[in-house]
Amino acid sequence: MADIDITSFGGRGDDRTDNSAAFAAALSALRESGGGTLNVGKGVWRTGPIQLFSRITVAVEEGAVISFIPEIERYTPVFTRWEGVECYGMHPLIFAKGEEQVAVTGKGSLNGNGQVWWDLLRDKRRRNQVRPETPIEIQLGVLNPGNNSQPSGGGGRNTQFLRPPMIQFYKCTDVRIENITIVNSPFWTLHPVFCYRLTIRDVTIANPPDAPNTDGIDVDSCRDVLIEKCHVGVGDDGIVLKSGSGEDGLRVNAPTSNVVVRDCTVKDGHGGIVIGSETAGGIFDVTVEDCVFAGTDRGIRIKTRRGRGGRIRNLSFHNLTMENNLCPLAINMFYRCGAELSDGFFAQDPLQVGAATPSIKNITISRIRASGCRASAGFIAGLPESPIENLTIRCCEFSTDETSPASPEESDMFLGLPPVQGKSFRVLNVKEPDFSDITITGPGEAFIYG
Repeated sequence: MADIDITSFGGRGDDRTDNSAAFAAALSALRESGGGTLNVGKGVWRTGPIQLFSRITVAVEEGAVISFIPEIERYTPVFTRWEGVECYGMHPLIFAKGEEQVAVTGKGSLNGNGQVWWDLLRDKRRRNQVRPETPIEIQLGVLNPGNNSQPSGGGGRNTQFLRPPMIQFYKCTDVRIENITIVNSPFWTLHPVFCYRLTIRDVTIANPPDAPNTDGIDVDSCRDVLIEKCHVGVGDDGIVLKSGSGEDGLRVNAPTSNVVVRDCTVKDGHGGIVIGSETAGGIFDVTVEDCVFAGTDRGIRIKTRRGRGGRIRNLSFHNLTMENNLCPLAINMFYRCGAELSDGFFAQDPLQVGAATPSIKNITISRIRASGCRASAGFIAGLPESPIENLTIRCCEFSTDETSPASPEESDMFLGLPPVQGKSFRVLNVKEPDFSDITITGPGEAFIYG
């Protein structure tokens, strides 16, 4: 296995040189030699997108920054999954497809220079852009006929401005991302899709709290996953498990399963540990323990709705500390993003159960300490035709901030439910919940059922 330096291929870490050709040449040489390590030393290494191959490690030395050039047309389309739907999207900043034993490591950093991407999205929203207009958007529109009608969380599918994730491993085996610091991602930061045996360890992710759709870690239809000792601060959800959305996700039918998340800290963003809202392939056998979620809108967040589909089973959350959340625990089957009341997803009467009806079962939550809850002590809403089953909450303490102006309606992003008064723990459409040794301090009424 070779061990080479980027400077051997003409690379220069002077924050001026375009090193795209140097990275491509070095990685090609490693591929031809059977793999090895590409060392990136101190300096700022500007480059376009990078593609990795089997048995290659990119080692970014402390003091080194790989800085991605934010010129949109460089990120030419690749086939991927984007917000739960298989389609063409812009080339991830670091990408590997169908490879094995790939890794990004080191105490250096990756900078996605996301400000350009975020400003473009905000401008499109300000102008109410509804169709592709730039060359790459038009190209994606041709490659993705009918894609603009697919479900979306609000990232920009209708315009085909399908921003790239920072790092995406697609259908890869034995993946490692360790020690690295990642900042300013254009879109989701780490997005492994259809991967097997994945380790994310000691990674720091920092995106501004107002950066749109900049999730931290999105594990998408992957098996055998370990996420530990990571520090995440982002503009959307922190650590997320997904498995495809709606009809397309049901067609692919690839679950996320056997996941352990431990010793992680998430600050800012919409949720600490999040399940969904892309749940069509199912999410099974998940353990989350010994984590801190501070200042996130929600701590534990499970979100789905009619039309998303999928079975959520066997999730365990233990020994978690939550501080200053809007809501420390939200299980929401009336998730609103990307839908309207008129779409029919939010009826209070039972609807017919079908393949696109999600279900949630076997959830165990224990030893949660949540303080300063600004909107409510908790929010759990199942569907009338698919109530949440086998929900156990034990040995937990929740305290609300009764001085906060946040409304209980901010507990999670839902539609169709009648309003309630007070920051109580709300429970709706749950079949025989097992609640014991729960302390709720602050609201006049601890629980509201309905």
